[in-house]
Amino acid sequence: MAALVRCRVLGVRRSDNVLRAFPPKRAHCARQACSVGVRLSSSDVKSGDDLIVTVLVCLGIVVLGINRPQSKNAISKNLVTMMSEAVESLKKDNKVRTVILCSMVPGIFCAGADLKERAQMQQSEVGPFVTKARTLITELGALPMPTIAAIDGAALGGGLEMALACDIRVAASSAKMGLVETKLAIIPDAGGTQLLPRTVGVSVAKELIFVARVLSGDEAKSLGLVNHAVEQNKTGDAAYLRALDLAREIIPQGPIAIRIAKLAINQGIELQHSSDIYRLEGLLAFKEKRPPHYNGE
Repeated sequence: MAALVRCRVLGVRRSDNVLRAFPPKRAHCARQACSVGVRLSSSDVKSGDDLIVTVLVCLGIVVLGINRPQSKNAISKNLVTMMSEAVESLKKDNKVRTVILCSMVPGIFCAGADLKERAQMQQSEVGPFVTKARTLITELGALPMPTIAAIDGAALGGGLEMALACDIRVAASSAKMGLVETKLAIIPDAGGTQLLPRTVGVSVAKELIFVARVLSGDEAKSLGLVNHAVEQNKTGDAAYLRALDLAREIIPQGPIAIRIAKLAINQGIELQHSSDIYRLEGLLAFKEKRPPHYNGE
């Protein structure tokens, strides 16, 4: 399948400014992308780049494309580092209006943690890596602009956790997704146990995690796990194209209003979560006949 590219492909390395503008000679490419998009063949994408950042300068859309075909886009140390650096750059750029997270690999969104790499880690490396991956997903969810996950293939474990960190999810009806960690006698450790209940409700989330259920895109839509389920096309990028359409719908709205609305919604969710904790502490203190201990203000 052709790689999903709009305008210019930027391979992210530590020394790169991942949000650089197009040079003048590529301006025609950007103009074309605003209307119909530009596709490059997979040979145009550097196989050594675990993350491909595409910038639609004319629209203010940034596309983060995971590109680890040899490992089904599994989450590695290098991918976490590259994504963390990209997210950090995005956080500071007021010109970016929307971010799309997708895959550059046909038939897969992200297969979760790179277990082969994890098996080769020293025990002392595992904890810091898990912490960094968890921080990445938290920071992805905290980006000030709207984020859309385009799920054109399997999103399992940490892959689904990344998608859950996004504001909106679009999936191909044929895509498969689930938090399947209990099959390996572990639990989702990058935020899934909090993100999934907030998305589909506590009872449904428990069932999905307890039985390690894998859903199709259509099933995920029926549960509210994804916002839209679309029929896959011949090029395997139907979810990405729908995500791009959604991003274009967001662009005409007031950018400051959009950012404030996102912040208000997110803070409202966190406030409700904190209120629930305080309520439970109050009830527990009453039962144990002791003063309640409330943290925070």
